[in-house]
Amino acid sequence: MPYPIPAPLLEVDLHPGKPPILHTDTPDDAQAWAAEHHHALRTLVTEHGAVLIRGLHLRDADQAAAVFHELAPSLMTDREAFAPRQTYTPGVYSSSQWPPNQPMCMHHEISYTLQPPGLMLFACLTAPTTGGATAIADAPTVLEALPTELVHRFEQEGWLLTRTYNDEIGAPYAEAFGTDDRTAIEVYCRTHAIELAWQPDGSLRTCQRRPAVTVHPVTGRRCWFNQIAFLNEWTIEPEIREYLIDVYGAEGLPFNTRFGGGDPIGPDIVELLNDTYTAHTTREPWQAGDLMLVDNVRTAHSREAFQGPREVLVAMAEPLRPAQCPPTVEVSPR
Repeated sequence: MPYPIPAPLLEVDLHPGKPPILHTDTPDDAQAWAAEHHHALRTLVTEHGAVLIRGLHLRDADQAAAVFHELAPSLMTDREAFAPRQTYTPGVYSSSQWPPNQPMCMHHEISYTLQPPGLMLFACLTAPTTGGATAIADAPTVLEALPTELVHRFEQEGWLLTRTYNDEIGAPYAEAFGTDDRTAIEVYCRTHAIELAWQPDGSLRTCQRRPAVTVHPVTGRRCWFNQIAFLNEWTIEPEIREYLIDVYGAEGLPFNTRFGGGDPIGPDIVELLNDTYTAHTTREPWQAGDLMLVDNVRTAHSREAFQGPREVLVAMAEPLRPAQCPPTVEVSPR
C-alpha cells in the first residue's frame, strides 16, 4: 500500500518485486519540484534504500543535471572507473560503456575506492526497447542470506581487486585517474592505498584491498558492500574470459578479485554470490523521464541486458569516510 510522505500529492507505491515508486506529474519545472521535496526524498532513500520518481518528464542532460544538483549540491568526480563514461557536465556522466547484450551484475558503485559515494542518482532520458532496467538488491538482506563462514572470512581478510589498464579493455588509466602523468598517478595510488607496477609494454597493473562488509553511516546496519562477484573473472562470459586470458594472460585480465589474503575466489563462490543477489532483486523497467535515487551502501544495483537505444545519466554524491580494512598479508601487482 502507498506510503505517504510530508509533501502535497505525493505517495510511494510499494509492491513486491519492485522498488519503491513515487508518482508525480511535473512537466514544467522538475528542478523546482526537486528543490521543494529534497528533504522528503532523502528521507525516503534512507528508509527504503532507493526510490524511483516517475512523472518528472526529464528531457535532456541540462535538465537532469539541474535536478541532480538540487538533490545533491556537491557531485563527485568519477575516479578509478572500471569502464569508460561520457562526461556531460562536471559530475554528470553517462552509464558505463558496457556491451548491451551483457548484464552488469549487482554491485555497489566504485566500492573499491577509499571514499565511495553514499548516494547514486540516475536519470533516464531514453528508455530501451526491451530490458536495461537498473535493478536493486538490499545489502543487509543479502548479507544475512550468505553463509556465515564465508562472510566471516571476508570480514577477516577483506577482498582484493587487481586491475590491468590498457587501451583496449575497460577504462584506460588516463581516463580512470584523470591524467596520463605517471608521477601524478603514482601519488594518487600511494595516497589511496593502491599498489601499482608499470609493465614493460607501458600498461599499468594495480592491486588494492578493501573491506567486504561495512556499517551504514546512518542506520548502523551491517551491509554486504563490495564488487567481489561483479569484477571477478568467473562473472565474465566464458568465451570472453578465454579470449582475454589467451591475449593478456591470466595475470593480465582487466580486472579480477581475490580473497584479501590473495587466495583465488572460485566459480562456486561467485555463483553463490550472484544467486543470492538474484534471490533478493527488485526491478522496474525504465520509462523516459524517470529519476532514481539509490543509497549506495544500503542498496546494490545492476544493469540488465537490453535492446534499442538507452540513455541513462549518472551522478555520485556524499562520499563516505575512508574505508578501513583489517591488516593482513600484502599482495602486490606483478
